[in-house]
Amino acid sequence: MFRFRKAVLAAALLAVAGLAGAQGASKWPGVGRDATPKEVAAWDIDVRPDFKGLPAGSGSVAKGQDVWEGKCAHCHGIFGESGEVFSPLVGGTTAEDIKTGRVAKLTDSSFPGRTTLMKVPTVSTLWDYINRAMPWTAPKSLSTEEVYAVTAFLLNLGGIVPDDFVLSDKNIADVQKRMPNRNGMTTDHAMWPGKEFGKGAKPDTKNVACMKDCVPEAKVSSFLPDYARNAHGNLAEQNRLVGAQRGVDTTRPEGKPGAAASAAAQPVAQAKPAAAKADAAGADNKAALALTQKNSCTACHAMNNKLVGPSFQEIAKKHAGKVDYLAGKIKAGGSGVWGPIPMPAQALSEAEAKTIAAWLASGAGK
Repeated sequence: MFRFRKAVLAAALLAVAGLAGAQGASKWPGVGRDATPKEVAAWDIDVRPDFKGLPAGSGSVAKGQDVWEGKCAHCHGIFGESGEVFSPLVGGTTAEDIKTGRVAKLTDSSFPGRTTLMKVPTVSTLWDYINRAMPWTAPKSLSTEEVYAVTAFLLNLGGIVPDDFVLSDKNIADVQKRMPNRNGMTTDHAMWPGKEFGKGAKPDTKNVACMKDCVPEAKVSSFLPDYARNAHGNLAEQNRLVGAQRGVDTTRPEGKPGAAASAAAQPVAQAKPAAAKADAAGADNKAALALTQKNSCTACHAMNNKLVGPSFQEIAKKHAGKVDYLAGKIKAGGSGVWGPIPMPAQALSEAEAKTIAAWLASGAGK
């Protein structure tokens, strides 16, 4: 027993010594750990105006048109001119702007709007944003070739590159010399770190990270009273039905369950055939709703209100009982039935399309 205790004590001392050594090597002992190269690479995807961070690759205007029409046009329009969902990307630039590097219409107060190609001075900004954030329903899902191709197609729509152009990491700097607002950028503010794009003038403010003498965490001693939570209307009804953010239901006191939770807490009555049928319908509804989330249908369709496209309940009312018709429309896509914004063809299975179609045809219940 004595030998066993000595062995356990020795192992514990070695473990403590190893931990102390590891913490001694850290700049801030006990706070996190160094990121691995793989973790850094997953986050370090930005492309700077001097093209640092740009991956090798290429993409043609023709390839970009195919990607655009399948994944971009339903929000931005076939020619990037649509303003129904987001601000137009293309328009307002001229051949003279490409020569001078300054967009004349930016100083024209009578011009109705500002498109992306009118404002953005660097082609790296287009590449970087498309790579990180597009398409809206599936960010970071485009391959490097597709990002090059979509960027090339967008530049072609603005008359910056010709129809047969292939954009690549080798020629992107030459394209930068043709950006319509390339001379509309200033670095006089000195907000960019380093001297790559300016003379390194000192900024107005300077902030140094502090890891000592930190202010103690504040203790909240008061909360918004229940009667004031709904002072500006129900927050749950004021958010767009896309993305991760959801407004709290301010019609109910904080911490109180919603109607669904309250109903679930009630005693369950003895099962009857009608109740069993309702349970089956509820299960089908849940399965269909899960598929609309999985296939990003909710990026353009809400349950009760028009978003980009019509609400699910509007579709259900107009096409009640038309399972095969709805399944075909989901798979093939199209436009004109509910307006000019096209719905792209959906790459879901036949069974998934049928499940969603049956749910819509039967009333789009929750």
